[in-house]
Amino acid sequence: MKYVLVTGGVVSGLGKGVTASSIGVVLKACGLRVTTIKIDPYLNTDAGTMSPFEHGEVFVLDDGGEVDLDLGNYERFLDIKLTRDNNITTGKIYQSVINKERRGDYLGKTIQVVPHITDEIQDWIERVAMNPVDGKEGPPDVCVIELGGTIGDIESMPFIEALGQFSYRVGPGNFCLVHVSLVPVLNVVGEQKTKPTQHSVRGLRGLGLAPDILACRSTEPLEENVKAKLSQFCHVPVSSIINLHDVTNIWHIPLLLRDQRAHEAILKVLDLQFVGKVPREPKLVEWTERASKFDKLKATVKIAMVGKYTGLSDSYLSVLKALLHASVAMGRKLVVEWVPSCDLEDSAAKETPEAHKKAWKLLKGAEGILVPGGFGDRGVQGKILAAKYARENNVPYLGICLGMQIAVIDFACSIMKLPGANSTEFDPDTMSPCVIFMPEGSKTHMGATMRLGSRRTYFHATACKSAKLYGNARFVDERHRHRYEVNPEMVPEFEKAGLSFVGKDESGRRMEIIELPSHKFFIGVQFHPEFKSRPGKPSPLFLGLIAAASGQLETLLQPSSNIVNPNPMPRFPIPKKTIYHAKKPLDSLVNGYFANGNVIHT
Repeated sequence: MKYVLVTGGVVSGLGKGVTASSIGVVLKACGLRVTTIKIDPYLNTDAGTMSPFEHGEVFVLDDGGEVDLDLGNYERFLDIKLTRDNNITTGKIYQSVINKERRGDYLGKTIQVVPHITDEIQDWIERVAMNPVDGKEGPPDVCVIELGGTIGDIESMPFIEALGQFSYRVGPGNFCLVHVSLVPVLNVVGEQKTKPTQHSVRGLRGLGLAPDILACRSTEPLEENVKAKLSQFCHVPVSSIINLHDVTNIWHIPLLLRDQRAHEAILKVLDLQFVGKVPREPKLVEWTERASKFDKLKATVKIAMVGKYTGLSDSYLSVLKALLHASVAMGRKLVVEWVPSCDLEDSAAKETPEAHKKAWKLLKGAEGILVPGGFGDRGVQGKILAAKYARENNVPYLGICLGMQIAVIDFACSIMKLPGANSTEFDPDTMSPCVIFMPEGSKTHMGATMRLGSRRTYFHATACKSAKLYGNARFVDERHRHRYEVNPEMVPEFEKAGLSFVGKDESGRRMEIIELPSHKFFIGVQFHPEFKSRPGKPSPLFLGLIAAASGQLETLLQPSSNIVNPNPMPRFPIPKKTIYHAKKPLDSLVNGYFANGNVIHT
């Protein structure tokens, strides 16, 4: 097994996750099987209870793991399926060691950070690195490890020590360290400054790790004299100094690595450059075509994103990625209009009239509306108003998780005229509880107590739009993360009033997909389709939203369209009672690789 460690220096948010993912892409294109591990030094056991403002979105895996958003980057770039064990946190490590101590596994030893915590980290890495993540049998060839945070952080010290020991454990030729650093340009001086990177490398060496490759972030390409200076002071060959400057879209990053022969530098350190099965040139034809296609897009599609975390786009990173995948596939340049749901509410008209006016202007100017998942009652009324506007004005609408639930609430209030219709999450005493707490959930513990991970949804209507978008599949497996669900006792009333529940779980009692048949495109789903969207395989529901918003839905739904059908619909109709038992300069720099314009974090 070969290991590539990616660390970061100077400032956080340089794009280590994208760099690690892109390294994986290039190595995979060289014919190697790649897996990844993300190390997060925080004390939380997982990311499940963290606010999006703290750490961006919570990415959900097939096994129900609630993990760092970088694992979403790994899955999207490498088209792999990771597990919760691929995300290491300080909380998990200490919990494991303490559990062993309580069982008596250490035979009375005094438990210390060194060697017990450091050994646990190394053992965890070795164990998880051997697990296949690409659907094939046998262990991968290379494991790319990303160490979160910045070199010098106090909470990272046990991991730094463990990784230093680990490099000796696996031996020379099996460990490559890539250090991502910043080469800024001061406006007053106008030249690229190497001192931050020099200090970062010096700090790294002082902790027992020496970089084999420098990945230097900058706004513009590095000058040759700057590379020479970095080489001299950081003791890294010029050929191993890779420049990752700002690009027009994120899909150029693997191409930058290839063009600068980064794969050759990595393979040389890993003693793989002469292995017969590894080609000299990575095969990145699809990446090249995709990056080029994105740059040439002219016609736009404008989607209003209605949520309460609109001040931090990382809160909806996977949704943005899924929109991007779909818009490129449909030949449209994505323009996301961020609409704070609080600003749509009637109270905002009095308290913040300008913000209220601006929010409604953005919503009404959009060609499609998306309400993503969320928790808590802040901004809920604004989301309900957004769903109502989309329903009444035939504007394409996609509601995800909470976005589906608020569409149901709006239907109950506006169409069925149910008094006080609401979710028990927002009004526990509502007379018309159209959304209720799931019986298996916990009201005392927050972490890992939701309905999580991949679950199967069966289509109960063969002619619905969502089934057609999924290629007339009879079922789909999508990832979930929710505590509340549509009240199954009220479903007959909803269906009688015209709301169709076209997708349900295997029991037939848990509602998964809603549609308004008379609407151009009005779909709500309880699951999170964004988590399984890939650049080359966009989520069908996001494709449908973009197609409807750009006037291409009829063409997309034609039998001749290239929609993948993973689970074909049987020729006979499914009996209703059948139950299937199934298994901006600085901003762009700090936030990673980003382009100017309305779309950020593409």
